[in-house]
Amino acid sequence: MGYIPNTPDDRREMLEALGLNSIDELLEKAVPKGLILNRPLELPEPLSECEVLAEALALASTNVDVQTTTSFLGAGAYDHFIPAAVHHITGRPEFETAYTPYQAEVSQGTLQAIFEFQSMIAMLMGMDVANASVYDGASAVAEAGLLALRTTRKNKIVVSERIHPHYLRVLRTYTKPTGVDIVICPANGGVTDIEALSNLVDEDTAAVIMQNPNFVGCIEDGFAFRDAMAGSKALLIAAVNPISLGMLTPPGEFDADIAVGEGQGLGNSLGFGGPYLGLFAAKKKFTRKMPGRLIGASTDDAGTRGFVMTLQTREQHIRREKATSNICTNEALCALAATVYLSLVGENGIERIASLCYDKAHYLASKLCKIDGVELAYGEPFFNEFAVRLPKCADDVVLDMAVQGFLAGVPMSKFDENRPNEMLVAVTEKRTAEEMYQYVETLAEVLG
Repeated sequence: MGYIPNTPDDRREMLEALGLNSIDELLEKAVPKGLILNRPLELPEPLSECEVLAEALALASTNVDVQTTTSFLGAGAYDHFIPAAVHHITGRPEFETAYTPYQAEVSQGTLQAIFEFQSMIAMLMGMDVANASVYDGASAVAEAGLLALRTTRKNKIVVSERIHPHYLRVLRTYTKPTGVDIVICPANGGVTDIEALSNLVDEDTAAVIMQNPNFVGCIEDGFAFRDAMAGSKALLIAAVNPISLGMLTPPGEFDADIAVGEGQGLGNSLGFGGPYLGLFAAKKKFTRKMPGRLIGASTDDAGTRGFVMTLQTREQHIRREKATSNICTNEALCALAATVYLSLVGENGIERIASLCYDKAHYLASKLCKIDGVELAYGEPFFNEFAVRLPKCADDVVLDMAVQGFLAGVPMSKFDENRPNEMLVAVTEKRTAEEMYQYVETLAEVLG
């Protein structure tokens, strides 16, 4: 893949080989006549490099971002602090890449970085093994569902109503050609209805998918999910916020079979939506059925430690009938950022960051609920994100708050038109007491 320029002589030689006189003649043979533009493109006059840079900066200045506003956005993407060393290390020429190393096995440095990433994610999740990453949290959930279907040979997946709607949509897209039955387990308040779950899980169930904290921010009981599946051969898939694992029970402790998640919060910027980082970990017995890459450590004849490509399960690399996924590579640069971030903050740092997110979110929630007409949408415990009900349309509130310099939250109407007055608010360790005070004051004025 790449751009290969051709000289006029190159083009003339190719046209002669085709028996053609011009590029236009080539296009007329390949493209329907009605689709060919019969006039010159209406393009502005060319600009100098200096002028182009000035125009690009002017356009960029119209964006609303977390550098110029105070963000309380969440719903899967969070404004966490990123130490300067993360960008410094990932920006080194031996690491920086627009996408991913296509032949990771040619570089011991690349293999070691991925191996360290896998080790950290497995430890964080409390799982036996983790892969080199997949594309994002949504694709990780979908890949976990496919693994469960292959393993159990069942045809039904039970999904909590409180999972991220985007994760559910991607899961449906992945499984639609296979005719899999996706059953939604209803919620009871802000969390999954465990009694309903126990009634939905049967001998045809391949997997149960939960999210913790869930989409509305509430903390689910992983042990209750496992108990509700007692006697079933279905796999338990847990989608988690990795930062929350500094405080909440990791999936491995409540016997999840597969743990997935969105890794953006681990040293990766918001980036207007990507690229992000899909985390994927599992019990050891599922190793050979995992998607993507798996890097292992070994020693050579001289006893020197080295790193090897242990598994790569795409049809390009193994027999098609043995392939487990179309994901053959990994989000290497994003995974490297996560590795550097985790190595910098350490175990104690993750616990401290999780604690700050939790404490600040609960502080802000208590202050917001003192505004007339504002209340928590759900009464269950939450981590760093919570839904509030407002006395007016959340879309209007978000627009009015943006004018005042605040990204106030995510209107729930984006996911459910029947919830026009609900807004999802997220708080990270970055938010200061002064920012939260100003946010509450401004919201009170907007609602007044």
